[in-house]
Amino acid sequence: MKLAGAVCLVTGASSGIGRATAAELTARGARVIALGRDHERLAGVGERQIVHDLAEPLAEELGPVDVLVNNAGIGETDDVERLVAVNLVAPIRLTRELAPRRVVFVASIAGVVGPSGEAVYAATKAGLMAFAESLRYEGVGVTVVVPGVVATEFFERRGTPYARRWPRPIPPERVAEAIADAIEHERDEVYVPAWLGAVARLRGAAPGLFRALASRFS
Repeated sequence: MKLAGAVCLVTGASSGIGRATAAELTARGARVIALGRDHERLAGVGERQIVHDLAEPLAEELGPVDVLVNNAGIGETDDVERLVAVNLVAPIRLTRELAPRRVVFVASIAGVVGPSGEAVYAATKAGLMAFAESLRYEGVGVTVVVPGVVATEFFERRGTPYARRWPRPIPPERVAEAIADAIEHERDEVYVPAWLGAVARLRGAAPGLFRALASRFS
């Protein structure tokens, strides 16, 4: 798929992975519509800034969207309903309403392995991955990007800093490049960094062994 000239809508584009992705897609010639909450940080990311909660007025104003990057999300919170609404319900509704040529879901390794202390967040990301898998069987072009720990404001915003010594956080620009490459090559699933794919395969092939290792080295 050619990004040059493609209309790409990126959610959560005011910071972190979303901001880096909007910049990367713009650099590759895409027409980027950046959707986010922080107006000041959003300015300059894409050619337009539109902040809406509903997809219908967005579609009426922009016309067909070629690529939808569902990136917006929040971390673990006591408000379970809000977390599920932002991380899972919103991207499902946006995908169904816009019906783009290609949909990108920014999931998380948490949705694959279910780490301790992130139960609800992990559930929302796992739900995204299941939704994406079903869409593939329905003929929709889907890419799932599964990042590990990323050096963004995510942990500060959720009120719990990242305290694990390993793995080390990667820059959001690395994820953004993987997203853009995956769109151009129409890849189904990408892990960032790539070695996380081996973790996912171990979890699927030997869940008992994986849980034992996770409990020991968590």
